[in-house]
Amino acid sequence: MTKDKKDLEVKQNLFGKENYIWMLIGLLSLAAGFFLMAGGRSANPNEFNPNEIYSTQRITIAPILIVAGFIIEIVAIMKKPSAK
Repeated sequence: MTKDKKDLEVKQNLFGKENYIWMLIGLLSLAAGFFLMAGGRSANPNEFNPNEIYSTQRITIAPILIVAGFIIEIVAIMKKPSAK
């Protein structure tokens, strides 16, 4: 193997800049989904409040953000880096 081929192999990255940007977007989406699912503290921990537990935020929005985050991560990993 010549020196030029070794230099070319070392400089070639697995992911491109665009892949890393999409991975960051997916990670932020996942973090937002888990944050929304966690919710807040109950005013009285001895009292069950179904409106807080079964809110639209926790039951619908948070899982959608989490699934979207995983899909974005898969696409970011599978996307072929642009050759420049």
